[in-house]
Parts: sequence; C-alpha cells; structure tokens
Amino acid sequence: MSEVDEQELLALARDAARAAAAELTSRYGQVIRNIHAKSTPTDPASEADFEAEAVIRRLLAERRPHDAILGEEEGETGHGELRWLVDPLDGTVNFLYGIPAFAVSIACEDASGTVAGVVLDPIREEWFEATRSGPATLNGSEISGSTRSDLATSMVATGFGYEAELRERQSAVLSRVLPRARDIRRFGAAALDLAWCACGRFDAYYERGVKPWDIAAGALICARAGLEVRELSAAGPDPKGVLVAPGAIVDELFGLVAGEPERALRPSPRA
Repeated sequence: MSEVDEQELLALARDAARAAAAELTSRYGQVIRNIHAKSTPTDPASEADFEAEAVIRRLLAERRPHDAILGEEEGETGHGELRWLVDPLDGTVNFLYGIPAFAVSIACEDASGTVAGVVLDPIREEWFEATRSGPATLNGSEISGSTRSDLATSMVATGFGYEAELRERQSAVLSRVLPRARDIRRFGAAALDLAWCACGRFDAYYERGVKPWDIAAGALICARAGLEVRELSAAGPDPKGVLVAPGAIVDELFGLVAGEPERALRPSPRA
C-alpha cells in the first residue's frame, strides 16, 4: 500500500466540509422540502442532506477519483486503498427544527484505521480536526480532552436510537448512569458530542447505534486529544456503539453502559 499524506487528506476533508457547510447554511432556517423517513418516521433525511453530500462527493471525485466513498445518504461507491466516510449533516432533526446543533463530519481511512478527520460546526464556525499522527485542534489551536478523575462530577453526553424498542433499553442504561454522574446531556449530533469531548466541554460520551460516518472523524479527534475511545460491542438486540472518556473514569462508565469487560476500540481493517 502506498504511503499517505495525512496533511493533504486533512486539507481535502476541510475543503469538502466547507463546501457542504455552504449548502447547509444557505438552507438553515428556511422551509426544507423533500423530507422523507429512513429507518423510522423519526429518522428523517432532507434535500439539505442530499445536496450537501452531493457537493462533497463531487469534490472528492475531482481530487481523489480512485478512492472509495461511504456516505450516509448515497451509500458506498468506488474501491480503493483509501475510503472517505461522509456525514453531510449530522443532526438532521436539529437542523429541521432550527436548533443550532449540527455538523459536517468527514474522515478518511486506510486499512489501518482513520487517517484524518474534520468535524465542522457551521453555525459556530468551529473546525475540529486531527490526523493519525498529529494533535487534535480547534480552529488551529491544539486541544485536549477532560482529565476528570471522578464520574460523580463528570458531564456525560449520550444519544438515543430511532427505534422505540432500542430507546426503551437505552433508558434502562441511562437510569444506571444518571445517578452516578454530575448530569447528562443529549444534543442529537454524535459528531458534535465527540468534538465537544475532545475540547473538554463534555467529560465523556457514549451511544449505541451510531454508524461509521457518525463517529469516524470525531473518534480520531478524541483519541488525539488524549481520551480513551472504546467500542461497545453488540449485545443481543442492542447494536454496537462507542464510548469516550478520560482514563480515570472510563472503566466505571464502561461497566455501567456495557455491563461487560472493557474492550478498546482499535483501528481495524475495513471489510
């Protein structure tokens, strides 16, 4: 496999995120047409999602025509040593309701894992970035995650699935975590939850049912910010997920959420 240029890939992710953000901000606060449900009636996609992904795909195809792309709206296309994981609008429900908590998430991976990633918050104009060998940054300045040593004083973010049965099971997990933490936050955008962990706004985050495009960039940024990133393996009807926390509290939180021995989330060859 040829050597990859992390900074070149990061720059391309940044350009693609900027192009998608322009599509989103031009539509934000307006009546959005062509909304349809995906997995459930509470899981929508809009023309904003599709148009933002389309501009990302065009740019990637122009600059890296031999790479594969896995996008939330259009699925996977192409074959290559590198694959781009694209969420053009993470937080669609927030976007549709006019809630300013959504993001563009773009990552590039090779057979060893994620190489570069960008999470862009278009409303706050905040750029969270990292490469596999470089620091995590926010608007160019290096950032680090929480060093909280006590779960009881930790702010924990989470998210919920779209299926009623999964939400019911997630509420049981929440009932275990909430009494043991300072408080819980649920903002509805996994990429932002991860980015905010990376800069210390949240101490920790966990969620099941997230997709690769939701977390690829954010998980890399968190890891480079010094946090532990662990996989929540699938358990019975519960899909796999991700948990991020400082080292001092990660075991306790993992035990509450997963109820199983710890399992580190390591880069793995893609299928």
